[in-house]
Amino acid sequence: MTQSISAVTVLVPDYDQGLAFYVATLGFVLVADAPLPDGKRWVLVSPTGGQGTNLLLAKADTPEQISATGNQTGGRVMLFLTTDDFAADHERYLKAGVNFLELPRHEAYGTVAVFEDPFGNKWDLIQPAPAA
Repeated sequence: MTQSISAVTVLVPDYDQGLAFYVATLGFVLVADAPLPDGKRWVLVSPTGGQGTNLLLAKADTPEQISATGNQTGGRVMLFLTTDDFAADHERYLKAGVNFLELPRHEAYGTVAVFEDPFGNKWDLIQPAPAA
């Protein structure tokens, strides 16, 4: 049996605000944007060239969801965006106004810097170290 995680939910205050950041700013690809009952939408985005998990942008609409927006992991890094060209992506994101919380650093596992989306979710932009 083969299984995979096809999508991870990210709460956003508004679908279009989520799309503006993930598609227009980060350059992700819009995979799906389909209307659902009660004014909801099925909005999937994926990193360009991504071959893994999509993000399901879900509009927060209950008090619990609204309070969890931007803090779904209790302040920890929530998602890890792997790149094969850290320097180029980091520079492009800086020019696009992405808020990095630290300068790039080199760890045993790779080059990494934490950024946050406009909603407060923390991400690692990471280029893995070459295999030994």
